[in-house]
Amino acid sequence: MSDDFDREKVVECMFDPVTSSILAELEDGEKECSYLAEQSSISESEVLERLSYLIEHGFISKNPDSAKCSLSANSDRLTSIVEDGDNFDAAVSGLEKMDSYLN
Repeated sequence: MSDDFDREKVVECMFDPVTSSILAELEDGEKECSYLAEQSSISESEVLERLSYLIEHGFISKNPDSAKCSLSANSDRLTSIVEDGDNFDAAVSGLEKMDSYLN
């Protein structure tokens, strides 16, 4: 796990509507990729693709031991990104940008 990551990219991932719904599912514990894919109406490979940056940098853990793909969130690490003042501004900016696309 690397601490050398692009904070803005992490925030963008977190606030992407599909990714944020997946992260919400992971708030209460580990989930199978198939379940997350079903909930998000995307394929398992797209779930992993959307979360790849977060997995690569330790925000999401992929369980290598199980026969089926399962993921869990590193809540403390994700929270630290949101609580960092600069990132909060970036998150607000990202939300404003997303809102402008939607309206």
